[in-house]
Formats: sequence, C-alpha cells, structure tokens
Amino acid sequence: MKLTFFGAAGEVTGSCSLIETTNQKILIDCGMFQGSEEHEQKNRLALQFDPKGISAVLITHAHLDHVGRLPLLAKNGFEGFVYATPPTRDLARLILEDACGVMEYDNKKFGKPLLYNMDDVEKIMTQFKTVKYYESLKLDGGNVIATFRDAGHVFGSAFIEVAAEGKKVVFSGDVGNVDVPILPDTDALPKDLDALICESTYGDRQHESSKEREEMLRKIINEVVNKKGVLMIPSFALERTQELLYALNDLIERDHKLKQVPIFLDSPLAIDALKVFEKYPDYYDEEAARFFKEGDDIFDFPGLTKTYTRDESIKINHTPAPKVIIAGAGMMTGGRIMHHALHYLSEKQNTILMIGYQSPGTLGWKILRGNPTVPVLGETIQVRCEVKMINAFSAHGDKEKLGRWISNGGHAPKLVILNHGDKDQSAALAAALAGQGIEAMPAEYEKSFEI
Repeated sequence: MKLTFFGAAGEVTGSCSLIETTNQKILIDCGMFQGSEEHEQKNRLALQFDPKGISAVLITHAHLDHVGRLPLLAKNGFEGFVYATPPTRDLARLILEDACGVMEYDNKKFGKPLLYNMDDVEKIMTQFKTVKYYESLKLDGGNVIATFRDAGHVFGSAFIEVAAEGKKVVFSGDVGNVDVPILPDTDALPKDLDALICESTYGDRQHESSKEREEMLRKIINEVVNKKGVLMIPSFALERTQELLYALNDLIERDHKLKQVPIFLDSPLAIDALKVFEKYPDYYDEEAARFFKEGDDIFDFPGLTKTYTRDESIKINHTPAPKVIIAGAGMMTGGRIMHHALHYLSEKQNTILMIGYQSPGTLGWKILRGNPTVPVLGETIQVRCEVKMINAFSAHGDKEKLGRWISNGGHAPKLVILNHGDKDQSAALAAALAGQGIEAMPAEYEKSFEI
C-alpha cells in the first residue's frame, strides 16, 4: 500500500491523501486550500493526479478544507463514487454551494477565476453514496475494506480505517475535542494498526476545560453588556456555531447566568446547517438526544434572532448596543463578519472573540496577533476593541487528547504520520509521541510512504 499527501502536509488546509493498491487509487478527502493568498493560489494549480484514474473518494467530514475541491474531480472526469456519512453528504452540499456562490461573487467583483461552477457541484453530489458508522464498505471486490468510525469532530465526522493487502491504516480526518456538546466522544482507535495518519492542528497546545469555556463566555458577554458594547464572534458555520448556540442555550435557559442581550446569528450557511442537525438526531450524544426528546430546541433561546437575508443583516446595525453578533467566516476571510468588523473594530467598548483556529495571513490571525491596524473591505481599520480567545471551543483535540487517543491504552499504531498541522505543531507532537516510544513523523507535501 502506497500513501501520498497532496495537501495538509505542513499546513492546516487542503486535506487530500492518495492510497494506491494493486488495483485501486482511493482519495481520502479532497479539500480546498484556505487562508492567505499563497494558500489559495494552490487551488488554481492542476491536480497532481488524474481524476479519471481515481477509483473512489472517502470523505472524513464536510469542512471546506476537506471537501472543497471535490467538484474539480467531477469537472475533470472522475466517474467513481464519493462515500460519506449521511450528515456529511448533506452538509457537503451546503458547503460546496456556498463556496461556489463566494467564487462567483469574487469573480464578478474582483475578476478572480472560477475553480468550478454550480453544475460541477451538482455533478459531484450525484456521485455521493452514504455509509453508516461501523459498516464495512467493500471496494475492489472486497480486496479493500473501509470502515467509518465517529471522530467526534463535527456532525457526521469520521475517521476511516482502510484494510488492504494485509495492512490496516487509519486516516483521522480531524479528531474532536473532549467534552464536546451535541456530539459523542471520539471512538477509540482499532488495535494492530500498521499506520495512523493523524491531524496535529494543536500538537503543542492545551485547551481550557469545557466548564471553563462556558464560564469564560458568560464573563465576556456580561462585560460587554456592562460596557454597552458590541461582541463580534467570527464563527465557522459548521459545528462551531451550533456548539456556541448550545452553550448559550445552557447559560440562558437552564442556568440563567447571562444578562439579557440581543444575540444575532448572521450566517445563512449556519442557519441552513441547523436543518441538517435537526434531521439526524441519532447522531447526537446522550445529553443532546435527551433534550431533543423532551422538546427542547437546543439551538434556540429567548433573545436570539436569525438573520438570513441581506436586508435582515443590515438591520443589525440599527439595533443599539449592547448586542452579540455571530457571523462567518470563522477566520474572517470573507462573509458578513467583515461588514461588522468594519463598523465595530475601532471602538474601545466593543470586543471581538475568536473561538477557532486562525490560519496565518488571515484577517482573524492579524487581529489575534495584535496588529494595530488591519485591512477590511478595502479600508484600513484601527483595532481599538478588546480581542479575546477561547481555545476550548475548538473542534480539534489538543496535545493531551491527541496523545491519549494515539497511545490507545498501550496499543499505539506501528507508525504515526502527522498531517493537518503547521510544521511546528506537527514537529512538537512527533517529539511528544517519540517520548512515549511511538514512532512518528510529519507528513510532507507530495511525499509517498510505502506501508
């Protein structure tokens, strides 16, 4: 079995790995490169493999950096099937349609080339086939068997075991955080693995606990209310926003710990994603499933307004402070958060709260690292507001979670290859694993491994 990495090697974006067996060429994910202009330029390069020769694609989850280049496969002759869990399939459609809309806007406004169009999105969606957790997917007449297990990262996410030619390899996709609301915990790794390809987004970092997360959120919101300010929360539309709504539901309806304040969900994509969450309650953890059965809408609470249309979004500006605005994009690479940043970044009584990874070069990264001025929609804006970060809202496991999951109670894989992490994060986790006696190394772009 041969493995080659065509993305997410030394970086946290563009996930795409190729498995080659005697008769099959199988992709694990085919994601878009996101972040700086340098990253996004990679999307415009020719694919490093012939899509016509790909037998199948296995998808770990629906984030854009894992599914964003799928339509390029259809556009360039791929005729096989794309396998994913039912929620991942439904969410992938939303993510790809949204990405296509953004590209069409950028094409008209800035002349940026289109990677693909809506016809390509529709074509690839017809090639999806759904797979349930723990179900054996047989490819190449049963010579290759793939098994999807719950990664606990985002709704419907999976890590995927591939057994072929006497070898067993797991692709982690993204590994979930601990005590994540809504989702079950990450499943344990299978034993006797020949190799694990594992993400390393937070390879040297420790998150706050889930209890600290809600307390920090409560404190930040109440401080903003006291200052009569505006709290901006850039949030990823898939999972991060739903977890945030779930936490706010807890604080407002069950714990009564928040001062009354208007809260706006200003993200059409996140609002559409809520419908997918509501469609598949079987994928909830025990607590969320219990609330659902009791009739509690876990994503709604007094004071929440969902602004779907552009006109509804504009009206947020006319609502006096204090107020809370949740909007995409999570790394501030576009979306409605940009318009709110234009209005509110320069006022001292306001706060911007980051709750997710910020890729180097993005607007979110520049604000988080303390740049005094930043470019927003063609203007240079002074950052006078408070800047806060809560790492515990991350959908990724930290160093401790990853180390514990990989060691697997003394049944660690024979080899660990670390991808989906900046070089320093992958190197730090590799060193930590080596300290446990586990052979580990960072993935390298376009480098192949024989397993």
